[in-house]
Amino acid sequence: MTSVPISVPGGAERCLVMGVVNVTPDSFSDGGKWFDPEAAVRHGFDLVREGADIVDVGGESTRPGAARVSQEEELARVVPVIRELAAGGVVVSVDTMRAEVAQAAVEAGARLVNDVSGGLADPEMPRVVAATGVAYVVMHWRGHSHDMDSRAIYTDVVTEVREELSKRVDLVLAEGVTEEQIVLDPGLGFAKNAEHNWALLAGIPRLAELGFPLLIGASRKRFLGRLLADPDGTPRPFSRCDDATLAVTALAAQAGAWCVRVHEVRPNADAVRVAAAWKRAGAGT
Repeated sequence: MTSVPISVPGGAERCLVMGVVNVTPDSFSDGGKWFDPEAAVRHGFDLVREGADIVDVGGESTRPGAARVSQEEELARVVPVIRELAAGGVVVSVDTMRAEVAQAAVEAGARLVNDVSGGLADPEMPRVVAATGVAYVVMHWRGHSHDMDSRAIYTDVVTEVREELSKRVDLVLAEGVTEEQIVLDPGLGFAKNAEHNWALLAGIPRLAELGFPLLIGASRKRFLGRLLADPDGTPRPFSRCDDATLAVTALAAQAGAWCVRVHEVRPNADAVRVAAAWKRAGAGT
């Protein structure tokens, strides 16, 4: 495996935890709770105190069916928040598909670009990332939120996602991104149904064979709510899926994930430490 693109104190032997700060009025997970910049900054610092290694700041909702915001609006939402958090010593990631937003975020102090499109939404993104030298999450993606559900067609989802990610890696490398910068994300919920998501989670070891760190983002996603549906079939609300997220975190960490992206940090920070202790004990037997 290539060297990890971001190292944090105490995180060398365990899965890292990325806490989410949605600076949006329409996030599926928190309903705009952190849309105010001051509230977003406070929340980011709170996540670090709860155990987040990285804080992921996003200004554009990528929930299914979401419409895009303008670049100017996205910049206005994320840059002030990133600047304040980075000035306070937080390791910040910017969740964006736009190269100009990524550039501004890095200038404000971001150390990782989390691009859910893997460079497909903005062809300039890999070149910007290459020039800045920051870590780069390349996620598996087949299209924007408004039509991604129609693209959830696979014969063998693990094999196809692995192959498509491998092609994206080759393309971003050709644009100057180095192997040491790259993190891969299978894109749970993005052009995937529940069956696809579970197969990808079970397939983490196969995805890891690509040789890059893996970021897993299962927190509060629809497939968990559907798994935990009421007897009448009503899915469990997103906000009541945190215990299920915790189980996924522990299993993903045990399977070799480099980082998990979550909304509730404290219990997930505990879970990755439990998984690390379990693996250490197993290695010693």
